[in-house]
Amino acid sequence: MTEKFEIEPIAHICTDFPEKFGIPRQSGVVPTLRGRIVFCPKFRNPDALRGIEGFTHLWLIWQFSANTGWQPMVRPPRLGGNRQVGVFASRSPFRPNSLGLSAVEVEKVEWNTPQGPVIHVLGADLMDGTPIFDIKPYVTYADSIPQAKSGFVDEVEFALLTVEFPEELRRNFSPEQADTLTQVLENDPRPRVQADADKIFEMSFAGHDVRFRVEGTVLTVVDVVEQGKRG
Repeated sequence: MTEKFEIEPIAHICTDFPEKFGIPRQSGVVPTLRGRIVFCPKFRNPDALRGIEGFTHLWLIWQFSANTGWQPMVRPPRLGGNRQVGVFASRSPFRPNSLGLSAVEVEKVEWNTPQGPVIHVLGADLMDGTPIFDIKPYVTYADSIPQAKSGFVDEVEFALLTVEFPEELRRNFSPEQADTLTQVLENDPRPRVQADADKIFEMSFAGHDVRFRVEGTVLTVVDVVEQGKRG
């Protein structure tokens, strides 16, 4: 019998998503999403990162810290929430050990900050503050499998939504943030496909509450309010 052992976070990631709703369901889907990996004090030794700048991408092993419990059968959003598959045939967050795996792009490494070395990454699908247990380099000769098949994912055609984002609401964000948010919304952040065109959804992004509705294949942003200022 294998002896149990404990693992501890080596770092946490800082992102524009304070809540899990709205986070892209896969890493790299929104390539402009920025994140900062900040190491825990005992792991801030720059020697542990030597050579990392030579890699363009990294694997992150992390915890679904906002979820509790697991389910043997899940309803993947890619299947419209209408079909069930086994949890181990999915990327569902409701897993026995709540572990996530994401490939992210390295934007840059800051070696000397008050928090020690910080890795800036792109395309992360993680909530702000998510614990990271390990970081490994992405190696093309072993990690890239062009002939691989993706099960039910290959069977389902996925189309982006058309996003209507009024200019007066876009101005709540920097141009880069507004473009990134548009990409997030294009990928339909709703937990499952819902046909009620009158339902208003709300997600948090970059210090703002973003409200939107979806009718058919068109998503319309109806309100953006800085967090803490909604009347």
